[in-house]
Parts: sequence; structure tokens; C-alpha cells
Amino acid sequence: MLKKLFNVSDEIVVITGGSGQLGIQYSKTFLEANSFVVSIDLKTNKYIEEIKEKYKNKFLFIKCDITSKKSVMEASAVIKKNFGNVSVLVNNAALDSPPNAPKEETGPFESYPESSWDNVIDVNLKGVFNCCQVFGDIMARNKKGSIINVSSIYGVVSPDQSIYEYRRKNGDTFYKPIAYSVSKSGLINMTKYLAVYWAKLKVRVNCLVLAGVDNNQDLEFKESYCKRIPIGRMANENEYNGAMIFLASEASSYMTGSTLTLDGGWTSI
Repeated sequence: MLKKLFNVSDEIVVITGGSGQLGIQYSKTFLEANSFVVSIDLKTNKYIEEIKEKYKNKFLFIKCDITSKKSVMEASAVIKKNFGNVSVLVNNAALDSPPNAPKEETGPFESYPESSWDNVIDVNLKGVFNCCQVFGDIMARNKKGSIINVSSIYGVVSPDQSIYEYRRKNGDTFYKPIAYSVSKSGLINMTKYLAVYWAKLKVRVNCLVLAGVDNNQDLEFKESYCKRIPIGRMANENEYNGAMIFLASEASSYMTGSTLTLDGGWTSI
């Protein structure tokens, strides 16, 4: 019974931002669960090639620009030809400004570049909008599907700028920029809108609210960041995989329009 509840065998899963650290994790997780997986991104890498080699008949990588609806529609046609109708969409692709971002992106809000705003909003919101339009339409027509939008703690609360005080003490002007937070907040409301819109067509739309993942960040940043987390550490790259299977499977069949928070306690403070 439990095995059936979490069964995602033969689901056709699309993962955007599939070449990234978490995209690779999600792909491996669904493949190990016997799903068909389509990874879409602008670039491939050695990890994608390794997955291709191991899962020849179950995995497909497609170069796709999610900010272009035409590009997403072209990818959809390839998926249909190779695997069939998409039944799970993971909107994982996102742009952020990490601690080592260019100075013009991490200065005061008053001078944050309009071009940076446009780039982040295009990928993090417009890209999700495009993918939901194309793949969500397929799900709605088939009356079957799960859309998983990946948001962030910074979509729920404002970034804690004190984390970056160590940079300012060293003479840098550094602030976590606004665009990422606004885009991830917008994603939560897009989730709720689409959940209600498609509810009677059996397309569930839910959102994951995630905290930062350990990825060889500089030690000062990690120490400062982890002081803010009740659990006391950043997430390991595999710690969101279980939530993915849960939201894609019948285990969450009565769940739509919800945010599932995995943040080590960050937003509880």
C-alpha cells in the first residue's frame, strides 16, 4: 500500500533548470523511481551526460530557453514524440545573485540595475508562466498532472541582510538584491492561482519553499548563514528529493495550492 501511495513509475516528468545542482538531484531521484525524465536547460554538463549514459531509454535532455514560449512549445513537441504526455512539471530553473555576484548587482537597492531585474523576473516568473501554459495545458486536457513550483524562504520573508555584514566589515557594499525575493514571492501566488484554476481538471499545483543548499560557499558566508538556521546548517543537496516524490505522487492527492516548507526552521523565527 505504501509503495503504491508514493509510486511515480512511468510518470513523464519535466524538470527545468535540469543541469543545476538540484536539477541533477531531482532527475536522479525520479529516474531511480522509474519515471521518464526530461531535463531542460540552456546548457548540458558532465552530470547530464552521465545520466544520459545510465538511463538511455528513460532520460532526455533538451536545450530550451524557458523565457521563450516558442522554445518551450518546441521542447513539448519533442517530449510528446519520445515519451508521450507530460504528467509532472518541476519548475526548478531560477536566477539568483550569490555572494560572489558582480558588484553592480549587490549594491544598494537605489542603484540595482534594471537589466538585472528584467533577467531575474524573466526566468523566475515568465519562465514558469510559459512552462505552466504549455505543459499545464497538456495536463488539463488529460485531467492528470502535478506541477511543483520551487520557491524560497526569500519568497516568504525578506532576506536577512545582517548575514552579509561580514562583507561590509571588509569594506564591500553588499546587499541581497530585491528581484529574486520578489520573483519567488510571486511564484507562491501563481501557485495558488493555478491550483484553483485547474482544480476540477485534476491538475494539482503546489509550491516548495526551500532554504539554501550547501555548495562550497565561502566559509564566512556559511558561518553567518547557518547561525540564522535553527537546525544549524544548510541543506544537503539530496534533502529535497523526498518532497518531490511526495508532491508528484498520490501521497499528496488532496493537496493543491499549498506551500511545503523545508528550511531547517528559518521561517519559524
